[in-house]
Amino acid sequence: MFNEGKDMTPDVLIKILGDYHHIAVVGLSAKPHRPSRDVSAYMQEAGYAIIPINPLYAGQQILGQRVYATLADAAAAGEQIEIVNVFRRPEQTPPFADEAAGVGAKALWLQLGIANEETKRRAQATGLLYVENRCIKVEHARLFGGLSLI
Repeated sequence: MFNEGKDMTPDVLIKILGDYHHIAVVGLSAKPHRPSRDVSAYMQEAGYAIIPINPLYAGQQILGQRVYATLADAAAAGEQIEIVNVFRRPEQTPPFADEAAGVGAKALWLQLGIANEETKRRAQATGLLYVENRCIKVEHARLFGGLSLI
C-alpha cells in the first residue's frame, strides 16, 4: 500500500515547485512514449531546467540536455540540482535519498506509484523535502497551471 502523502501538504508542494527550478530526473528515458519523457518535457516547457540521469544514455542527449550516469556526475559537471525526481522501482530508491543530499538537492520526489519507507526515512534524516507517489507534472499543473480536478 502506498503512502497517500498526508504529510505532503499543498504548502510543501508549492514550496518545492515554486522555489526550485533545477530538476534531475533519475530514469529519464529517450523513448518518447515513456512517462518520464512526457513528465520531463512538460516541466521543461513550464520553465524548469531538466538534468537527465540515466546510465544507459550517459553522454547522449535527451530533451536537448546532456545525460549523466549519476547525480554525482551531473553535480561534478557543474549542474545545479535542486529537485531529484525519481522514475525507478520502489526497492531501488533508497540510495537516491543519500545521493540527493550529497549533491545538495533540496527535495526528493518519487513519481506516482513509487513509495518506499526506507527512502522516506533517509530523505527526512538528511533534511530533504520529500514527496512520494505523486506526479510532479500533475501537481505543477494543479497548483500553478490551472488544472481543474472537479
